[in-house]
Order: sequence, then C-alpha cells, then structure tokens
Amino acid sequence: MVSRIVLVWLLATLGLAGGLPGGAAGQGSAPTATLADGRVGQIHFESRTPAGYFALARREASPTAVVVGTLRLPPKDAPPRDAKDAAARVPAMVIAHGSAGVDVREMGWADRLGSLGLATFVVDSFTPRNVRETATDQARIDGDRIGVIGFSKGGQVALYTALEPFRRAIIDDDRRFAAHVALYPYCSDWYSAAHVTGAPLLFLLGGRDDYTPAEACRGYAEWFKTAGAETTVVTYASSYHDFDAERSPRYERALVTGRGCDMAVDLDQFTVARRGTGEDITASAGQYGRNCLSRGATIGGDAEARRRAPEDVAAFLRRVLKPETH
Repeated sequence: MVSRIVLVWLLATLGLAGGLPGGAAGQGSAPTATLADGRVGQIHFESRTPAGYFALARREASPTAVVVGTLRLPPKDAPPRDAKDAAARVPAMVIAHGSAGVDVREMGWADRLGSLGLATFVVDSFTPRNVRETATDQARIDGDRIGVIGFSKGGQVALYTALEPFRRAIIDDDRRFAAHVALYPYCSDWYSAAHVTGAPLLFLLGGRDDYTPAEACRGYAEWFKTAGAETTVVTYASSYHDFDAERSPRYERALVTGRGCDMAVDLDQFTVARRGTGEDITASAGQYGRNCLSRGATIGGDAEARRRAPEDVAAFLRRVLKPETH
C-alpha cells in the first residue's frame, strides 16, 4: 500500500514552499484511502499546509487541503505478475512541479521515467489550492524504492525531504524516499539538521543560472555529503535555469529571486543565521528574507543540457532504484 508511505509528507512540504493558503480548497473530491485495488490515474489525498518550515518540523497543527496527483505504472509489455510477490513490484518516482505548476515538463519527465520501468506520480499541489503560480508573487509499487524528482521549487522539495526533521514531522516509522533528484533547485538558504535520511541525492545545475545559482547548490551539496548522504552534482556549464525546457533562454524581469539570500536554517534548534557571517537573525529572519530578494533572471532551455539531463537521471536511478527495463 502506497497511499501514505511518502505522498502525504511530500505534499506538506510542497504546500508551504510557496506560502500556499490552506483551508477547504480542493475538498470536492474525497481522499483515496488505499491503492491496494490497483487504481491508477488521478489520486486525491489530504495534504497539510503548515504555517512555515519550523511549524512543520515541530509537527504543529495545520490546515489541510485535498490535492491530486496522476499515477502511472510503467508500460505493460510483459505477462501480468503476482502483485503480492515483492519481486513483481516496481520502483516509483514522485514528480514535484516548480513555481509554474504542472506543465508539459512534468509529464515529459513522467514519460521518460516510465520508459525506464518506473511508476510515476505527478503531484499537482497548486490547482486544488486555487494557486496559479508563485514565481512572480499501491500494490504494484515497491514502497522501499520510491524516489522524488523536482524542478526549481520542486527541486527544493526533492532536497528538503532528505532532512530527518521533515520526514519525522509526517511519518512515524522509518519509511523514507530512496532517491532524491533536484533540477536547478533554490539553494541560497540552507535548511539543515543533525540527521538526514541517508538516501542518495543528485543535483543537476545550470552553470549560468542567475535565478537559483549553481554555486550555492554546490555548497549545499557538500553539506549533505558531510551529513552522510551520497551526493552527486552535475553542472551543465552553458545552461540557464529551466534548462530542460524547449523554449530559448530569455530574461524575465518579473521573476523574484533569492540569489542574494544566505540564511542557514537549523531545524533542530529552530534558529536562523547568516551563512556568510554566522550572525543570528532568528528574530528578524522574516524581514531579512524579504529584504534579500530581488527581481529579474534568465530562464530557458539548452540543447546540450536537455540531451544530457535525462541520461544523467536515468543512470542515477538505474543504479539506486534498479528498475527492470521492459
């Protein structure tokens, strides 16, 4: 049964990543209680919307919303297998969207991952909450081999779900994601804890990214490595943010970027400091977080990165999740 293995706490993190409203949004569909009947397609489930990251780590009560994701199993070109047989179960990837919500990118990656023999669950955290974007303002699935991949804001989700305080905030036992893949995530502010889940991480970064700069992500990757997580970083030197997109790079003046921020957020002590100076800014973190923002960045695709990224993700997931190729 997969319905509560990882999906609920993933969406809790997605919910607060953009300061989304909670409440009754999306309550028109009842949450799916179980995937034991083999259902695929749209799956509704309840998601928490904490007031902030500390509120999530403290397990404070928070509003809920029913959100939705699209579950696909890999293509069936082999005879049906016994769903009770652990060897018949397939690994899966949860796909976390970016600031623009679910788009052709997420579905395109679902197709690519499906071709590797992976089930996919494309989560839509925005539409059920009546959010358009935030950039400008199962029985056949192996519960031990579920990974998460995310893009930009979704890349934050892919990274933050490797932090034990967030995992423990939702899951009471030892279940965890088995792999974390982050494409051009935001890394200027580092969320840290004494313990990480230990699952392998893959960072895919744009060398020319001026929206979520690669340098900060390389530093954050080093932190994860010292914390005990196997961490791989790939940088596509000539690419910008959103490098897997088909559209050409363009400068977007309205985009809000935190490239000038450098907060170190301790999820165990609930403190915030400046990474560069060590200054404790816990009391004024909100104000600092607003003041360090700026506008304008270049986003768009790069042919070389667009070709290499699926290959690098496939190599990582084949090694970590070991899907069967159909």
